[in-house]
Amino acid sequence: MRRILCIGGHDFGTRPGDRGLTDLIASLACERAGGDEPRVCLLPTASGDAAEQSARFFAAFGARGAIASELSLFRLGSRPVVLRDHLLSQDLVYVGGGSLINLLAVWEAHDLGSLLKLCWENGTVIVGQSAGAMCWFEVGLTKGSGAPQVAAGLGLLPGSLCVHYRNEPERRALMLEAVEGGIPNGYGVDDYAALLFNDRELSGIYSARQGANAYRLSWEEGKVVESKLAATVLEPRQNGGGEALAIAEFRRLRQATSRLAMRGR
Repeated sequence: MRRILCIGGHDFGTRPGDRGLTDLIASLACERAGGDEPRVCLLPTASGDAAEQSARFFAAFGARGAIASELSLFRLGSRPVVLRDHLLSQDLVYVGGGSLINLLAVWEAHDLGSLLKLCWENGTVIVGQSAGAMCWFEVGLTKGSGAPQVAAGLGLLPGSLCVHYRNEPERRALMLEAVEGGIPNGYGVDDYAALLFNDRELSGIYSARQGANAYRLSWEEGKVVESKLAATVLEPRQNGGGEALAIAEFRRLRQATSRLAMRGR
């Protein structure tokens, strides 16, 4: 199954909303790995490979039993990596936020868009937040050059996406104007809300914080219609700094299933 999870905005912190979304990401990675230790890779290109983002990513997924790695395109000279081999070996690739325009420009220099499409087609789970979420659509709304502006994405997912939707009112205003002006219908996603796409079809809407919503935006009968989407509320599985249960639960379920199968022989 080809899966892409698009998050309006979040962090890998200890707040309940952050933990709830990280648990969801860990669950998707573990499902892809079949209950084994999932391999998860961070692509922090959009923020210029910021070290603090990498540190939080490693801490969050290390605590959840995953094998975490980072792919720094800005540091390939000192940290050489065979991009194709590394990415195709991952169960999940996470694309961080920052500048959508800069992200796509750097990816084009390394032909990373084509490689990530191959990963997606092979079943690697793709997750992104902010610029890392918009890049998969036909059109996104970026502030990488200052004021919000429309920018073309990779087009793996149909339509358009605006992140930080109600958190930054100027983004929402331009998105509504852009849909009225003819860009493809799409979605607006608040911070701590997320959309899950299976094979390019929307299959899940999530909210990790009260008031965090996602909206469908469409041009109908001469006007833009903004419809709030019903969301599944995410609750963090762990308390405080304890280990999340997602991967451990998967392993226990797999072990129990194996024992039952052995008894049936």
